This record gives sequence, structure tokens and C-alpha cells, in this order.
Amino acid sequence: MYAYVLVNLADAKEQTLLKELQDMEGVEEAHILFGEWDLIVKIKTGSPEEAADFVMNELRGHPDVRLTSTLIVAK
Repeated sequence: MYAYVLVNLADAKEQTLLKELQDMEGVEEAHILFGEWDLIVKIKTGSPEEAADFVMNELRGHPDVRLTSTLIVAK
């Protein structure tokens, strides 16, 4: 399954986190955005539980991440 995760950072360290994300297992794409959200990350996991685990442990656990919003792809 695929999901898109919108990421808001505490500080302007988009390039640093982008490079980290591109090396993480399960990350298909990651891009810097303009506006309220700083990054968008496309992830591929085997289940909604795996997506939740990735978001909670890999993204929300990162010291620069302030807020996330996960959008699970319907098909």
C-alpha cells in the first residue's frame, strides 16, 4: 500500500531531512514543498500498521519534525 505523508518542520532544515528520507527503506519519493507543509513523502508499506509504525517512529521521532499528516492511498 502507498501513503503520502505531509511533514512540517520546527526549523528550516528541509534539505537535511530530505537527504535522510531518500535513504530510508520504504520511502519511494520525497520532495520539498512551499507553503504550510515543508515536505511530502511517498511511502510504500505492507499494511496500514506498518505505515503507522514508520510515521510514528521514523518521522515523528525525528527531532526536527513538528507535525505530520498521513494520507493513505485508496487504491
